[in-house]
Amino acid sequence: MNLNKKDNVLIEKEFKEYVKKIAAYKEALALIFWDLRTGAPKKGVEQRSEVIGVLSSEVFNMSTSKEMESFITELAMEEARLSETTNKMVQECKKEFDRNKKIPANEFKEFVILQSRSESAWEEAREKADFSLFQPYLEQIVAYTRKFVEYWGYEGQKYNTLLDMYEPGVTVDILDKVFGELRASIVPLVKQIAASEDQPETAFLYKKFPKEKQHQLNLAVLEQLGYDFKAGRLDETVHPFATGINRGDVRVTTRYDENDFRGAIFGTIHECGHAIYEQNIAEELTGTLLDEGTSMGIHESQSLFFENFIGRNYSFWKNKFPLLKEFAPEQFNDVTLDDFYRGINESKASFIRIEADELTYPLHIMIRYELEKALFNGELEVKDLPKVWNEKYKEYLGVVPENDAMGVLQDVHWSDGSFGYFPSYALGYMYAAQIKQSMLKDLPHFDDLLESGNIDPISKWLNEKIHKFGKTKKPLEILEETTGEGLNVQYLIDYLESKYKDVYKIQ
Repeated sequence: MNLNKKDNVLIEKEFKEYVKKIAAYKEALALIFWDLRTGAPKKGVEQRSEVIGVLSSEVFNMSTSKEMESFITELAMEEARLSETTNKMVQECKKEFDRNKKIPANEFKEFVILQSRSESAWEEAREKADFSLFQPYLEQIVAYTRKFVEYWGYEGQKYNTLLDMYEPGVTVDILDKVFGELRASIVPLVKQIAASEDQPETAFLYKKFPKEKQHQLNLAVLEQLGYDFKAGRLDETVHPFATGINRGDVRVTTRYDENDFRGAIFGTIHECGHAIYEQNIAEELTGTLLDEGTSMGIHESQSLFFENFIGRNYSFWKNKFPLLKEFAPEQFNDVTLDDFYRGINESKASFIRIEADELTYPLHIMIRYELEKALFNGELEVKDLPKVWNEKYKEYLGVVPENDAMGVLQDVHWSDGSFGYFPSYALGYMYAAQIKQSMLKDLPHFDDLLESGNIDPISKWLNEKIHKFGKTKKPLEILEETTGEGLNVQYLIDYLESKYKDVYKIQ
């Protein structure tokens, strides 16, 4: 196909149609993955994995084809004529082309099939609390990823290449610095809290809260937070997630524990933040490959903003506490709002990341970050992960997991090779604190809005500053334009110190 002989406008039109076809395959894959994670029959997993491999290979082949190469070459010369959105599309396709072209197509297909089989193996291993069932799959996943890093190339540490896939511009040097500053603040505060004589009452949190009632509460809270049920749904899964099929179909999932309702409600609010981001990306970006979050860190900033800065806020529960009592009157009728607030914000060392309190949560991320760095620096092998995991939990949090399900098997992300992903959780937390501080300049009555149940001005602010842009802006560009400065961890440090000294009545 000789694009040089074609009219430039026609080339642009054909490029957009080509990209729309890639987006259609990705949408189909997203739906298949959602089904796989929300109750697909076990006997269908093997064939489903093959189908995923075929469709993913088609996306891979299209993104690395001669046709795509010609589009990129031709349209790069037309940059001045093209719209900003089209130029961003070309840049995004070039980034994918340059990265994927370095991987042999057969290896990519094998890896994708392995990913879906690996996730099913992880589910079984987690259910049985037996890492050995997952180990051979993870060893293959790590081996492929190490090989891919060599194909892609790297600057400094190999792990930098993986970090850049999820948070462009972030390196090991940057993370070591901000994590070090955050850790230096968290650890002394954790010790102060442990020594405090004024500990929150929490027994009421562990009374039975029937799953169906929790589900109804989650639905009500999602609706009040602005989640659009005409563009989404809530389902149950092993490991909570949100997935964007398209901006008109962004689904959330949660996991229920009848003896501790917090995991479901706060997990649901967390995934709601992800979903509201994608539901509010500008409609004109649909089918452009730009209709998703700009980075995992910015995505996490939205989920953690909703979960922590809204969902764990006193004013939010001042409004929602009567609703909670409607669904669980026997559990909460005799509990005061102040005791409830202190109880849900209790800080103590725990095993499970997604159930961790706001203060100790970053330590869970730092552990995973250090393990991943070691894996790709050649300092750690997969077989040693459970042992080193437990050692680091004892070192950082003073607890040792009772089994593999509570330890190394608790997160799904390694099953699909998402190495470099975990740091985005902590980065997102830092971004969220910085974004909140900036928001207060425009919405100084933030707490009053939560108390009145009026989330709309908050959502509109986030939509205007962050959501609508999708991937048309880079993560640090979003952060700087929204807050007026680059990454500043001090906002998160100040927030945590202020909140937890208040909860624990520390002077």
